[in-house]
Amino acid sequence: MINIDWSGFLLGAFIGCAFSALFFWGLAVGMKLALGRPMSVIILLTSAALRIAILLTGGWWIAIWLGVAGAVGFAGAFIVLRTILLSQLRTTPSRGL
Repeated sequence: MINIDWSGFLLGAFIGCAFSALFFWGLAVGMKLALGRPMSVIILLTSAALRIAILLTGGWWIAIWLGVAGAVGFAGAFIVLRTILLSQLRTTPSRGL
């Protein structure tokens, strides 16, 4: 029988939701800052590097602290939040493009 650390999984998922929300908030801010700027590539690359570094560092620390179950919860939370946000954005009508 496989032993699953459900408390580690749920804690990893909870923390993963927070880090994922921060990731996607940073994406929105980076896109808003980059739109209409002459050097938007620099803003987008900086934003992406910071967001990815923060997300991977958080996932790494969760994996060290909570083990595999926490890391799976962390990654699962990112995927679930991404799916929810994409489904919400795809059903929202576009504004004048």
